[in-house]
Amino acid sequence: MQIHGKIWLALPAAGLHWEDAAWLAFGVSLNARALSELVPDGVLIRTSSLDCPLSDYRSEAAALAMDGWLHERFDLESSGAAVTYDASRGGFVFSWGGAAGPFVQEAT
Repeated sequence: MQIHGKIWLALPAAGLHWEDAAWLAFGVSLNARALSELVPDGVLIRTSSLDCPLSDYRSEAAALAMDGWLHERFDLESSGAAVTYDASRGGFVFSWGGAAGPFVQEAT
């Protein structure tokens, strides 16, 4: 899938849940402009799998995993994305460095 300009994301052949795919794409998008400058000819980011422990699972973690990997692989400046644990707010609290998250899940 095209994220921005010549920045592309390939998802695992085995597939992913739609929320995990959306959050992976969001993790790339947090760094898309910097990647476009660094690699003007474009880049395909191929994701082979997304494996994580199911305890305390949150699909938003996919964005942080991608963000972290991109920073390591391409030595990019921090996007500001982070997570903290705040029991008073019900658990994990994600922040996206000033960017708005791709969607907000309504409480059920």
